[in-house]
Amino acid sequence: MNKAMTVMLTVGLMFAGTALQAAPEDSSQAPGYYRMPLGDFIITALSDGTVDLPMHDLLHLDAAEVQQRLAKDYLESPLETSLNGFLVDTGDQLVLVDTGAGSMFGPTLGKLPENLQAAGYQTDDIDVILITHMHPDHVGGLVQEGERLYPNAKVYVHTDDASFWLDKAHLEAAPEGQKDFFRGAMTALKPYQESGQLNTFTGVTEILPGVVAHPTVGHTPGHSGYHVTNAEQTMVFWGDVIHVAAIQFADPGVTIDFDTDSAVAEKVRKGVFSSVASEGYWAAGAHVSFPGIGHLATQDKGYRWIPANYTTQLD
Repeated sequence: MNKAMTVMLTVGLMFAGTALQAAPEDSSQAPGYYRMPLGDFIITALSDGTVDLPMHDLLHLDAAEVQQRLAKDYLESPLETSLNGFLVDTGDQLVLVDTGAGSMFGPTLGKLPENLQAAGYQTDDIDVILITHMHPDHVGGLVQEGERLYPNAKVYVHTDDASFWLDKAHLEAAPEGQKDFFRGAMTALKPYQESGQLNTFTGVTEILPGVVAHPTVGHTPGHSGYHVTNAEQTMVFWGDVIHVAAIQFADPGVTIDFDTDSAVAEKVRKGVFSSVASEGYWAAGAHVSFPGIGHLATQDKGYRWIPANYTTQLD
């Protein structure tokens, strides 16, 4: 090694040492948003954070079997699980699909509003909010300290979900361990009910041009997906059709305790997967690892998830 190379190597090691010593102690990730085009629309995935869930207890499989299947993807239970919301910018309207957990699920969630702001939007900017279902991790972010966080937004939810989760008789009849689901929905939706901003629908319903609600009941009584179409491209926002990608894509017959009706939820999941795969639709999942956007392809008796190819080219 000549003298010049020795000096360069020495200086390089000195700077490397300095860089290592100066490394920040903050272990947070970069802003949790990801943009991509859908025709002339812009889709922005928004991370609400992650939460550890005991899938070995929640999935309707033997606990050891759950761990074995997760291990094939270098995962284990409790499983760190993404919670994603999505913003659709049509050019005329800003449409938010689900709002995250707010303060209802602890400190690792509730980050959607700050990521919305990091992506260049304010909560006051949102025109429409589409709720896939009224579990607290999807509606908790509607409010902050009991007040509307999205004061200018019309909120849409399936009639059967509103009737179920906002009914005090159902709250009183629910097992003690499930009562907080009802309380969370009531807390989140109350100010929007009082202001006249809560809207309900039944059946396949066009909410806006190119934005159509498709009931996908089973996970909850009024669980719904939303099909967004522009320039012959369609993205299906499927909510909680799936919770554990490493298991349920390959084996859509596996159900979970969170479902109100597991048999119906299984049938719906298989139907949604079949449609998305055969039509070549984009899919956006609330609990698929962030950003939760991709395609499905059939594989063996199940499906293979194909994540969106990373893009920086939005023009």
